[in-house]
Parts: sequence; structure tokens; C-alpha cells
Amino acid sequence: MTNQTTYCGFISIVGRPNVGKSTLMNHLIGQKVSITSRKPQTTRHKVTGVLTQEDTQYIFVDTPGFQKLYVNKMNEALNQSVVNSLSNVDAVIYVVEAGLFNAGDEAVLNLLPKNGNVILVVNKRDKFKDKTELMTFIREVKSKFPFKQVLSVSAKHEHGLDKVLAETKACLPESVFLYPEDQLTDKSSKFMASEIIREKLFRSLGEELPYSLMVEIDKFEQTTKLTRVFATVIVDRENQKPMIIGKGGEKLKKVSIESRLDMEKLFETKVHLEVWVKVKSGFADDLKFLQQFE
Repeated sequence: MTNQTTYCGFISIVGRPNVGKSTLMNHLIGQKVSITSRKPQTTRHKVTGVLTQEDTQYIFVDTPGFQKLYVNKMNEALNQSVVNSLSNVDAVIYVVEAGLFNAGDEAVLNLLPKNGNVILVVNKRDKFKDKTELMTFIREVKSKFPFKQVLSVSAKHEHGLDKVLAETKACLPESVFLYPEDQLTDKSSKFMASEIIREKLFRSLGEELPYSLMVEIDKFEQTTKLTRVFATVIVDRENQKPMIIGKGGEKLKKVSIESRLDMEKLFETKVHLEVWVKVKSGFADDLKFLQQFE
């Protein structure tokens, strides 16, 4: 036993859709625990990523992209989830995309706690070859809010992430660790399986994707050597079903193969995966469906 002082706290990662919040968290903790795609609001749940380094445990909370472009019950629930994530945290990482600050960024900016530990992280800095242009952009955003610290990074290429951790650590209180040192997320393996399938659907289908689709895990069995996953993709309308399946079942087969390979990496076992598609009209407005985003 030692008397070493330890630090632990919650850090919320917020921003409009597609600024790289999930990519940032995944690279900070060194493991993919939050799904990514170029589709807005790919992240639907508050996903916790845990990083333990010597005397510090960072508990990152990845949130959905806050947006008001599309108004429906699901988006309202996702936006409320972002608002809720700004309460009772020790620091907030506000992510914007280098060179692009729009009404969506402004909407998130207006949610930030004025007296909180808010760190501005300008992501995708590698888009700029001219550092002068980048610095001009950063100064413009910096002037909009009393940020505790301002950093530029390239999350995808892992540039500048050490500074993010250093500045975040300075905001964390003295505390015992809240998670085992080897734990990377608070989400179950069953949840991670459904998210992996959903990510592959988002990436594979692009603009054809039925926005409010849901993935349910019907059966999940895990041993040291084999994980068996039986999943159902639920869509809202009958004409969306062939979009998922594709001609001769090719799209669903591709999604299934890519999902299985990712699961094998994550679970470190062989994976048997079966995926079906089912139509359930009106599920996206169902209270039970919406409550999962709270």
C-alpha cells in the first residue's frame, strides 16, 4: 500500500456533429469504444471511456452531436442528453473543426458553463498547411468565450493529445479511482456489439441509411474462446428493409463480416454473428426507445 495522491474526474466531450468527438475520445484512451462515421449524430448514447495513467484516472463522456437542423423526438432527446452531460462534470472539452465555425458550433457554445473548466480543442489542424491561417481562426473562436485553455490537435493522427491530457488533469480533483485500472468503458460487451453493427451500417449505407434505425441484440453468449451474437436491425418502414439487405443480401453480408471482425478484435475471441432485419413502424417515436438516450 502507498499513500500516493490520486486524481479522478469526469470530462464531457461536446460539439456539433462531425467535429471528431468520438475519434478524439477513442485516441485519448487508446481503444475504440465509441463508434464513428461521417453521418450526423452517429453517437446516440453518452459513452464513457476510461483512461488510467499512473496517479490519474480520466473518465471521458462522449456525447451526441448537438444539432437543431432536424427536429424530431429522437433529436430532441439526443440534444437533451448533451445538455445533461454538462452538469456535474469536472471539465468540458469543447471540440470545433479547424477552419469551420458555424451556427451549430454557436449553439453548443451557448450551452457551455461560463464558470466551468472549459477547454477549447480545435481538431483537424492538419487541414491547414499555413499556421498563420490556423492561428487566426483559433483567435476568432477564443474571443467568443472565457476558455480555461485553448489547444489544437489532430485526433486522427494523434497529434497534440498529450497536451489535452495534461490540461485536463489540471482540472481533476483528488479522488480514489472509480473504475478498475484495466477497465476502458462502462458499457457492456452486449452494448458494444450493437454499436459495432450500427457503425458498419452507417458507414456502408451512407445517404441511403434510414436515420432512425436501431440494432437490438437478441442473444449474447460469451466464453473465453467464442462469442455468439444474434442481432436484429429494426427499421421504421417496409421500403427501408431492402436498403439494409441489398441485392442478393450483399450489403447485409458486408456489414456482418466487418462487424464480426471488429468484435473479434474487441472481445479477443472468435465470433459467430447472425444479423436479421425487421420492420417496426413508429418505433422511433416510442417512449421506451427515446428513454435510452437520457
